Amino acid sequence: MTGSEPTPRFRPELTPGIEELEAQERRLVFRRFTHDDAWALGSLLVRLAGERQAPVAIDIHRAGQQLFHAALPGSTPDNDAWIRRKRRVVERYCASSYLVGTRFRAKGGSFEESSRLDPDSYAAHGGSFPIRVADVGVVGAVTVSGLPQLQDHRLVVEALERFLAPERD
Repeated sequence: MTGSEPTPRFRPELTPGIEELEAQERRLVFRRFTHDDAWALGSLLVRLAGERQAPVAIDIHRAGQQLFHAALPGSTPDNDAWIRRKRRVVERYCASSYLVGTRFRAKGGSFEESSRLDPDSYAAHGGSFPIRVADVGVVGAVTVSGLPQLQDHRLVVEALERFLAPERD
């Protein structure tokens, strides 16, 4: 490195705000969500995580039924516990687990302190996203656990964006 080149710096990931997270949820809506869709979306997540060697577990639930589950190398049973806790937040609030946690932090508190829900059953940490069907509402959740919460959230959003891309129509 010569003296004229800038010194590399660590740049933390920008944390999305409430408006951006809400926009994701308005944008990422299904026309329908079938068993085949769950398999295809789950398989896409497995492929994306595998390409990154991400040690994650992946889960897709609809109407109380698990339609897809995969545990990639490096994931642990603890990831399944996190999946259940994050998914319960989506089911209760009909919003992504990351958005719910962000809303509580924006009010000056934390989900754990302010929600009055059992932290052994609910976790407003990123990685679970509602499966919302147009003209129906939230019918389930797609959840990833194993990375830092923002990365879990972003992996799910990336997969949903690819899955719902207009060229799939």
